[in-house]
Amino acid sequence: MLLELSDIRDLQMLHFFVFFAVYLTAVTGNLLIILAVSLDHHLHTPMYFFLMNLAILDLGSVSVMVPKAMANSLMNSRSISYSGCVAQVFCLVLFLGADLAILTVMAYDRYVAICNPLQYETIMHKDACIQMAVSAWIVGILNGMLHTWGTFAITFCSNMIDQLFCEIPQMLKLACSDMYLVEVGFVMFSCSLALGCFIFIIVTYLQIFAAVLRIPSVRAQKKAMSTCLPHLTVVSLFVFSGIFAYVRPHRYSSSILNALFAIIYAVVPPLLNPFIYSMRNTEIKTALLKLSNCGHFPKIFPSKAFLQKLG
Repeated sequence: MLLELSDIRDLQMLHFFVFFAVYLTAVTGNLLIILAVSLDHHLHTPMYFFLMNLAILDLGSVSVMVPKAMANSLMNSRSISYSGCVAQVFCLVLFLGADLAILTVMAYDRYVAICNPLQYETIMHKDACIQMAVSAWIVGILNGMLHTWGTFAITFCSNMIDQLFCEIPQMLKLACSDMYLVEVGFVMFSCSLALGCFIFIIVTYLQIFAAVLRIPSVRAQKKAMSTCLPHLTVVSLFVFSGIFAYVRPHRYSSSILNALFAIIYAVVPPLLNPFIYSMRNTEIKTALLKLSNCGHFPKIFPSKAFLQKLG
């Protein structure tokens, strides 16, 4: 049994429409990124290849929680099957883990492009990019399997989960035995790996900033930084939304606040990432305009006039 935001029917319907609007926006934005990169050969570069993987992961992560929350609000229900709960834990950990791995690889891609431009094509060749992306997905899958086993090996005293979806921290509170300490150990291990990724990204960008400052042309400096700022913004959004959700004083902890903070962490990055990458990226907007002209987009996607207004 999952958390219910409200038992008032009108508010439940309001929650459904809010979730629906957010989900539709997130899905549309990420699908546009995937289509643009897939169908425009000008975007067949390492940076956009990794961006497409990020969009796929964001599409997956936002689909873990929101559709079930929409269904429960619409049907006035709180229930989720045991297998559905297992699937939510596995998929959410998979997508978030692979997401962080892809963001780390993208930082390395920007480092090579700016600090070793003459060797970029040699280092970031097609096979290397595919291997990096596959490795990120494998890391996510193994991480998901590890935490799913660690979580559901526990004997639970209750089936009342104080969250809108099956979330590991809330499920650990329902443990009846010390077996939950195994999953706590897995969580600490994953947090250590995540911290290592964040440190790698920070060190990488310190070297990138140092290399950019050595560029004599101000225009070239701005061009170099323009390829890094979207990635930095996405990483910051990922990190700070996670801190906002899970690292806060105990006095700010309640069922509703926990649910709202978890929604922010699970929904806001996938919702905003496509806009962050496309807002000032002329290559993506040009690709979307070309595809719109060629009739590749169904009617649910923005028209050429709408895309031109965004530009």
